[in-house]
Parts: sequence; structure tokens; C-alpha cells
Amino acid sequence: MKIKTHNTTPYDDQKPGTSGLRKKVKVFQSPNYLENFVQSIFNSLDDFQGKILVLGGDGRYFNRRAIQVIIKMAAANGFGELIIGQGGLLSTPAASNIIRKYQAFGGIVLSASHNPGGPDEDFGIKYNVSNGGPAPEKFTDTLYANTKTISAYQIAEIDDVDLDTIGELDLGDLKIRIVDPVADYAELMAKIFDFDLIKQSIAAGLITLRFDAMHAITGPYAKQILEGQLGAAPGSVFNAVPLEDFGGGHPDPNMAHAHELTEIMFGANPPVFGAASDGDGDRNMIMGANIFVTPSDSLAIMAANARLIPAYAKGISGVARSMPTSQAVDRVADKLSLPCYETPTGWKFFGNLLDADKITLCGEESFGSGSNHVREKDGLWAVLFWLNLIARKRQAVADIVNEHWQKYGRDIYCRHDYEAVDTEIANGILEHLRSQLNSLPGKSWGENVVKFADEFSYTDPVDNSVSANQGIRIGFTNGSRIVFRLSGTGTVGATLRIYLERYERDILKYDQDAQVALAELIEIAEQLCEVKKRTGRTEPTVIT
Repeated sequence: MKIKTHNTTPYDDQKPGTSGLRKKVKVFQSPNYLENFVQSIFNSLDDFQGKILVLGGDGRYFNRRAIQVIIKMAAANGFGELIIGQGGLLSTPAASNIIRKYQAFGGIVLSASHNPGGPDEDFGIKYNVSNGGPAPEKFTDTLYANTKTISAYQIAEIDDVDLDTIGELDLGDLKIRIVDPVADYAELMAKIFDFDLIKQSIAAGLITLRFDAMHAITGPYAKQILEGQLGAAPGSVFNAVPLEDFGGGHPDPNMAHAHELTEIMFGANPPVFGAASDGDGDRNMIMGANIFVTPSDSLAIMAANARLIPAYAKGISGVARSMPTSQAVDRVADKLSLPCYETPTGWKFFGNLLDADKITLCGEESFGSGSNHVREKDGLWAVLFWLNLIARKRQAVADIVNEHWQKYGRDIYCRHDYEAVDTEIANGILEHLRSQLNSLPGKSWGENVVKFADEFSYTDPVDNSVSANQGIRIGFTNGSRIVFRLSGTGTVGATLRIYLERYERDILKYDQDAQVALAELIEIAEQLCEVKKRTGRTEPTVIT
């Protein structure tokens, strides 16, 4: 195998965000852009020669080309084995499972998650460590430093690899394994959930379902598991074929983008259960007949009912949520005397807690939830959890949700996103908020009296690492909260996210529309941050 060293010059924009590097496809197609970042990953690793690297992605445009480049660079840098999903496909949770199952050194996952795909849209790449989870900040800081000093990369001069035929290939000292992307994941799900019970419930007509794969990676997984193994009617999984541009859609599982599913679930004669997943399969939207379950409520309900699931029948060790996620799961943890951790946004922050067995379940408001079975959030896992729960409780989704609210109260919650805000304006908004923090405690707007105002900082209870500047929190004495945060998942400008939460114990008010119930907090948020005034916009880009 001939290895060639190419001289290169650094790019100054390769700082990984909360889950890797995301840019427009055309940026990744710039000369040596991908090669620089991949070589910088390898330059940040120690003692990987001869070890296993897992490789796959969500199938979006540029996925196959990028995989061929990474194969040749991994060969040149001395990896001993590559495990690659057939067709270059692996959902993010499936990749995490394969890293863990085959004790790989790590993995490279190609995805921009819920962002659009296509020649003019987004692409992404991230490195996962040996526990199957996203690399921690210590690694990504080193990686970023290496991207700024890189001067050369190594690549093997070999032919492109056939990604579509399952089997093994030896290239000198390198073994390449092309594997069924679904098989290992489906095997894991069957160990966690009661497939027999779910299958019986579907066969008896107690569960009818629709799953929108959004022309993204979970299509093959959902077809095999939901229709093939559990017996859901043919066509229950729709938009099931992964496409490089996601069929021209936006593979973000919320009611705005999964509008076809939403129309089904709020239309005439809806099925019992509806769900959607995103571009790389790590997010989920849960719905029932005429009801949308917020991700925050979904996490809380799963925590409250975990013992009904075979894998968690003996109980769970604790729970965790990202800071902007509603406090609904905190109330469950308090009643069940479980540890509950509040972390920054980004799944990597759950990894240490899971590895140390401090938590079993975790989730975030951005449609992600998961458990200790992998080290990524897992959309189809959440779908199967709910199907198992419905089969055990023999209740409709709405009844399960209302029963939970009656016991724990309802955290009325929503998120307002202002996307593609000019970066300078967005940073100015955050500075304006910071300047008010010291003066806010004790200030009141009607019944909303500020209890605390701070910028969230997290100290990891396992390794004591500190992550500062993780968002602005405004907490009120009545349990309400407003959180402001700039998101790192977009590729144009900045996304300002405003999270609004009000705790309600009055059972007669549980059916309130969130925008009506949160109207006062929405107005307070604007007074505090002035996003409409500063951007000239009249409303958020997306409300979830």
C-alpha cells in the first residue's frame, strides 16, 4: 500500500460545536478541508495503530465521497480494522452500539443531524470515543488546536472501496468489514424491550402506528424492526428510503417539519401512536391521537415508568437532563428519591454520568432521549419505549400523559428559535443579558418574581471538569424559568434559543395552549433580551 503525504495549510473555522463540525457541503468540498479535519482527529489520538475504527453516516449528500477519503486516510495513519455500515450508512445510536459491542478504539460519524441535506445544504463530522459517545471537550479543544497548526496529511493511494457489498476485504495490514447497519442495533433493542408483548398488542389491534422516517437514516431500521419484527402493517413506516437530500425536506422531527405525520395524528381516525426521527436517527418526536408529547414530558414519563420495561425492571440509578430542558423529570426524581443532574446542552455531558452508573436515563428538550444502552441519544429506542409502555399500561398516549400530570403537575413548556441571526447581533443580545444578571433578583412582573439570574456553569461530578458560559438562566419564585442560549448546531449566523417554562398544579389548567399559558413569560423574555427589537423580526423562526 503506497502512502502519500500532502502538504496543506490550516483553515481557521474548524472548531467543533456541541456535536462535531458542521458546515455547508461546499465548505467541506474546499481543497483539503475534509482531509485537514480528519488528519487533525488522528493527530489528536494516541496509540490507535492496529485498532478498530467504526465509520458511517446518515447518507446525506457527500457522505459516500467523504467515507472513501476517510478510509484511505485511516489506512495511511495505521488503523488495523474499519467497520463500515453497508452503503456508508449507520445511524448515530447504531454507530455508538457497534463501537461498544466490538470494543473499537473509536468512530467517525458523518452527519449534520437534523439539518437539511443536499449539494447546497449541510454536512457534518464528529469523532466518538471508545465508550461510544461524542468526544469530550478536552479532546475537541485539542482537535481544534491541531486544525490551526496542521501542515500535512497522509492518505493511501488505493482504489475506492465497494461500500454496498457486505463482507470483508484485506488491504495490506488493514481489514475492512462492511456490515449490515441494522442487525446489531435490532439485536440490542430486542434485549431491552418486550418485543413479544408489543407484537401481540399490534396483532390484537390495541396498537396502530405511523412512523415518519423523513427520508433519513431510520427508514431501514424502522422498517425492519417495526414492520418486519413487530408486525406493524405495511406502510406504517413512511418516507422510509434514505435520500441524499432527505427528499427536499428538513429532517427535524417536530410538528413544523414532520407536517405529514402531524396531519395524520390530528386528523380523522388517527392511529394510537405516531412518531418521527431525524437525519441521523438520534432524535424523536412522540405523538398520540390528537396529542403531541413534549420531549421534556416524554423523558419524565419514561423515568416514572421505567420499571415497566424489561431492561430497567430492577430500577434506575438516576436521571439527567440538559439545563434548558424542563424540570418535569426533576419532579419525578424527587418523588422517587433518585439523583437528578442538570448538565449543559450536548450529549457528551451525559457520558461520564452513564459510565459511572450515576444515571440510567437522560434527555434534552431538543427531541433527544436515551439510556445506558449506548452513549448517544436514540430516536428509535424512545419509540420502542413508548410502544412497550402503551402495551403494558393498555392506555392511550393522552391518558398516560394526563395521568402523569395529575400525579406530578405539568411543566408547560416551549422553545422559540430565532435562526440565522447575525452573529454580532446575537452576541450583543447575550452581552445585554449578562449586564442585567446582578440587578434581576427580586425584580417582579406580576406574579413572576425573579429568584435567581445567572450564567450556567457545570462542574462534572465524575472528573471535575468545568464547562462555563452555558446559557443564561432566569428563575422565578413560582417555579417558572426563562433560559437564553446560542445554539452551535446551525451553519449560518447564530441561532438564539429562548426556553420558557411555567409549572402548573391546577388540574383544570392542564389543557391550556402553551403559547397562551406562557404569554407573560414570552413578553418578559422580549423585555430582557430585545431580540425582536435588535433583529427587526416579528416572531420566532420556529416554535417547538
